Amino acid sequence: MSQFGTDISADDIVETLSFFDSWEDRYKYIIDLGKEVPPLDPAYQTEAYLVRGCQSQVWLTHREEDGKLWFDADSDAFIVKGLLGVVLAAYNGKSPAEVLDFDIEGYFNELNLLKHLSPTRGNGLRAMVARIQDIARAA
Repeated sequence: MSQFGTDISADDIVETLSFFDSWEDRYKYIIDLGKEVPPLDPAYQTEAYLVRGCQSQVWLTHREEDGKLWFDADSDAFIVKGLLGVVLAAYNGKSPAEVLDFDIEGYFNELNLLKHLSPTRGNGLRAMVARIQDIARAA
């Protein structure tokens, strides 16, 4: 079970990133966050779970327990695993309605994230969010 969404919340990430003055330190923190993302079972590292629109390979799976959605994800790139941690902290353990109501753009703005990522990384981040929101709509 991932600690993202339980032990590590979106608010925790916002608060921690606010302590760092330089973007380089924030970047290191996001990479360290990625090291906390549990590796995905290789059975899910297949075409069926691949998120389209990401520069790196990203796999995303989910399950529903007691009306709450839980996402597991992995990537072949360290920074992307960190970004997955940022996204999982926002969405894990929420109901489908809460996932859809969450102001993800506001969250990214608060983190000052998108302007420090390359356009392809930003598009990949949005592709991950879109996949999660599609799952929530279908749930």
